[in-house]
Amino acid sequence: MVFKKQDQFAILLKNISTNLKEGAYFFADYKLNNVSDLKVFFEEIKALETKGDSFVHETIQELNKVFITPIEREDILQLAMSMDDVLDGIEACSALFEMYSITQADEYMVKFVNAIRACSDEIDESIDLLTNKKLPLIREHAIKIKDYESKCDGILRQSIKHLFSVEKDPIRIIQYKEIYETLEEIADHCQGVANTLETIIMKNA
Repeated sequence: MVFKKQDQFAILLKNISTNLKEGAYFFADYKLNNVSDLKVFFEEIKALETKGDSFVHETIQELNKVFITPIEREDILQLAMSMDDVLDGIEACSALFEMYSITQADEYMVKFVNAIRACSDEIDESIDLLTNKKLPLIREHAIKIKDYESKCDGILRQSIKHLFSVEKDPIRIIQYKEIYETLEEIADHCQGVANTLETIIMKNA
């Protein structure tokens, strides 16, 4: 069984992926000029994260009401939750920027957020393919997500090596290391989405 046109789960999953993409783009593109911008930055991402939570809650409610689902209910739930994990990670990272009053992203942070933004594109396109019954085409996007995650592993190693070689302030080292690691965790969550998509392909293609 696959998604029918205007299936409620197709709509909900698309809402989650669109909201995730909006959050990833805002996270990557918002220009921080001063400390007061950080509050706006965090509050906007927090609002998107809360919106995402409401979509997941709605998905769970719908799963509890419906006897027959287009794909296994566990897979729908896992897909919704894994996408939500990505946005939760973005929200957690934006909170760190505000907490530590960091208004200038370094080259490594830029590389991380560009990869995360690209992953959000792949995720959003994958949900379109899933709900339009084009499961085999999803694999290409899942592979790209995993490639971005692998690149982020490398960025993490480079960023921490550079940090310890140039930064003398121990507080700054702790702050930046935590941000780098949180950004890499977001990429891990993106890979989690890719893994769930591949499981769905295997079961339904």
